[in-house]
Amino acid sequence: CPRRSAQCDSSFRAGPPGFVCVLDSQRLIFPEYRGNGVMASIGNLLINPRIGLLFLDLLQSTVGLHVNGRARVLNNQEIADIPDVLPDVLEASQVKGGRHPECWVLVDIDEAYIHCSKHVPLMKKVDKQVHWGTDDEQKKGGDFFRLQSS
Repeated sequence: CPRRSAQCDSSFRAGPPGFVCVLDSQRLIFPEYRGNGVMASIGNLLINPRIGLLFLDLLQSTVGLHVNGRARVLNNQEIADIPDVLPDVLEASQVKGGRHPECWVLVDIDEAYIHCSKHVPLMKKVDKQVHWGTDDEQKKGGDFFRLQSS
C-alpha cells in the first residue's frame, strides 16, 4: 500500500548490463520485479511521478550519473507496444531466476548530469547467493536490525 503523502522512495535496483534500457536522449525504461510485496516504490510513483535515479560505477571509474524525470508505470503489454523497445530488452528482463517483470517504469528525462567520483569508493566484486522470489524471512535478511526483539 503506498504511503498517502507519496514521499520520495529510495529503493535499490540492480541487474545485468541492459537492465536499464535507454530508448533515446529523453527516455529510459527498467523492469520492476516482485520484491518484498509492499510495492511502495511503484505505489508512490503512481501518486507522485517524480523520480531521481543514481547510477554509480563502483567497480572501475566510480563516476556516477544522476537522472531526474517523470515516471510512468506500464504493464508488460504496454512496454511491448512501444516501437523503440527491442525484443532483446524484453528477453533480457526474463532472466532473473526465471522471473518476469511485474511492470515497467518508463522515465521521461528532465535532466541528467555526472556525479563527481572523488568520494565514491571502489568496491570489489564477490559472489553472493541470491534467493530470487523467496518469501523466506531469513533469506530476505530476517530481523537484521533486531526490531522484532525490542
